Amino acid sequence: MNDDSIKESLPTNVVDIPDDVKPEDFPELLENTIVTFNTGDVIEGTIVRIDRNEIMVDVGYKSEGIIPLRELTVRKSSNPNELVKEGERIKALVLDKEDDEGRLVLSAKRAVFEKVWGDIQEISDNNKSIKGTVIEAVKGGLIIDIGVRGFLPASLIDVRRVKELDSYIGEEIEAKILELDRQRNNIVLSRKAHLEEEMSEERQGFLQDLEVGDIKEGSISSIVNFGAFVDIGGMDGLVHVSELSWRHVENPNEIVKVGDKVTIKVLEIDNEKERISLSIKQVTEDPWLDFELTFKENDVVDGEVTKVVPFGSFVTIGKGVEGLVHVTEISEEKVDSPELALAIGQKVQVKIIELDIQKRRVNLSIKQADPNWVEVEEEKNTPKTHSTESDENKKNVDQKSRRQKVEGVDESLDNILQELKDRGIGNT
Repeated sequence: MNDDSIKESLPTNVVDIPDDVKPEDFPELLENTIVTFNTGDVIEGTIVRIDRNEIMVDVGYKSEGIIPLRELTVRKSSNPNELVKEGERIKALVLDKEDDEGRLVLSAKRAVFEKVWGDIQEISDNNKSIKGTVIEAVKGGLIIDIGVRGFLPASLIDVRRVKELDSYIGEEIEAKILELDRQRNNIVLSRKAHLEEEMSEERQGFLQDLEVGDIKEGSISSIVNFGAFVDIGGMDGLVHVSELSWRHVENPNEIVKVGDKVTIKVLEIDNEKERISLSIKQVTEDPWLDFELTFKENDVVDGEVTKVVPFGSFVTIGKGVEGLVHVTEISEEKVDSPELALAIGQKVQVKIIELDIQKRRVNLSIKQADPNWVEVEEEKNTPKTHSTESDENKKNVDQKSRRQKVEGVDESLDNILQELKDRGIGNT
């Protein structure tokens, strides 16, 4: 048998020996084929078989190792076929030099852990964000796969309150690292902080391009008791309740609803506080301009009740000017509860009894708009005046008459006494 035939008969897994190797080189070659692995070493191999509970890896040097499923990934209840494939190269940390079958026991997740922790520390030190996949929803928050398991509290998932945690499973997110403790393997994340940082950068860019006086289109994003917030395409701005309408508004829900499309005017920009003040009414025609030219005091006009309050009611007249009908001006009769006398939407005639264009204030009267009101007042006042004068005159005449009678009696009595005296009667 020649040398070539000997080579062909050798097992395929036996390393060929070079032709020029001398016998004295054999010990060194043999020594080089023996590799010792130590616990904690990170080695690389090729996946040769994927079983249900373990992965077999060829690490070379005639050695094989296994990765138990629990050591493949930080994720729970994972299908190994969804994570790795045969022929794929993989890094793993040596947990044990040999199992019962003489194989290396390896951990892929711990190899990742060693590398990832260094990366995580660098990301944390530089205040950067880290990407990860939501793998589990637990009580109080989410578990994020960032190479190791990170915890994202529910309160820090979003800038708004989150109710359905399960909806985030499988989603890739970015988050800031709030706490980092390698010894306890504890990582606390905040997606909210990342979102706020992003939004702040976006808001600053948006504010730089925004100017006072700009007219924008937007939609009502939320309503509060002091106004409404409008999304104008880059951030939200506030329309104060006083800027919702030219008429008096107490409840913003009377004017707008969430989702309504609106046109707004930019009134004020605060770059430091990242706040924008907006107005809806100032992009609509000012009804006072027409009102000033059309109406004057003592005019009687048609109106519509828009609001009823304990002290009266608000009535819209003209093209949207709102005036107050005080409770005392609703009716000739005493009105204790305006809501019993008037209803929202009711058509009424009112008289303008006071008009202040500068203060944009108009006081109205329903009772004085009654055509009979002046006549009634005259009838009530005229008899009252005449009666008073007549009674006073009569009183004066009676008093004068009584004085005259008394004076007459007194004079007659004096005459009689003087006559008796002259006759000597009555002297003692």
